Amino acid sequence: MLIEGLYKVDELNGSEEVITAKITLDASHDIFKGHFPGNPIMPGVCMMQIIKELTEEILDKELLLQTSTNIKFMAKINPETHPNLVLNISYTEEDGIIKLKNTTFFEETLALKLNAKYKII
Repeated sequence: MLIEGLYKVDELNGSEEVITAKITLDASHDIFKGHFPGNPIMPGVCMMQIIKELTEEILDKELLLQTSTNIKFMAKINPETHPNLVLNISYTEEDGIIKLKNTTFFEETLALKLNAKYKII
C-alpha cells in the first residue's frame, strides 16, 4: 500500500477477468487535511492508485501504468459522508499488458470511471 492507512479492504473478490472490491476510507487520514481542510475530497490520483493496488493483489503481479484513455470523475468522494466505496474492475491480459475498466460507486452514485493499460513488470 503506497499510502498507508488511507483505506482498508473490506472485501476483495476476483474471478475470471472481473474484480469486485469494497473498501472503507479513513476520513481522519492526513491526506484529507490538505485536500481540502474543512471539506475533504478523495484525490483522484489516490483513487487511481487504489485501483492499481487492488488489481495487483488479485493478479499477484506488479503493474506500471502505461496509458489512461478515459478518466471521468463523476462525483466528489467525501470520506466523512461516504467512506464506503465499491470498485468494479474488468480486465484482459495480452502480451504482458493489462487492459482495465473500472467503475467506482458510493451508495448508488457513480463516482469514477477509468480505462487504463498497465504493463506487467
